[in-house]
Amino acid sequence: MTTKNKAVFLDRDGVLNDEIGDYVWKLDEFIVSPGVPESLARLKAAGYYLVVVTNQAGIAKKLYTAADVHACHAKLQAACNGALDALYFGDAHPSVSESILRKPDSGMFEKAVARFNLDPAQCWVVGDRYRDMEAGAKIGVRGIMVGETEAVDFTPRVADLQAATEIILM
Repeated sequence: MTTKNKAVFLDRDGVLNDEIGDYVWKLDEFIVSPGVPESLARLKAAGYYLVVVTNQAGIAKKLYTAADVHACHAKLQAACNGALDALYFGDAHPSVSESILRKPDSGMFEKAVARFNLDPAQCWVVGDRYRDMEAGAKIGVRGIMVGETEAVDFTPRVADLQAATEIILM
């Protein structure tokens, strides 16, 4: 019997970097949020794979390119000492194109489950929108909502990734 692994799925904007109210794709506007590198290091030390799952509809809307997203992800990895194991993004938007990778669908999660041999029951998703929670729930991943981006009732809900990390590591 093969032992299954555990992971924390991380939404990007509003969790790992500052939410600026619009698309975040310019490097000078991509600010890694306080406490993120430390939180990721703690989760990594506890044996979690760290997987970014982010909708990037601005690509479908032709506001920026996949190369812009990759540049932001390189800046994020550099700030976090390469702690992230995978960075997935859904580049579709319903106004332009459909994709099972776009949250609330679970395509990005399923890719990581297969790639890293994950047990969804041992995994978490940390996001700032209800669609992040829905995507995880579709495959049995528990969710923690952070921040006040969206006014929905969800428990647990905490201030930021640092507080979410405390719950995960309890």
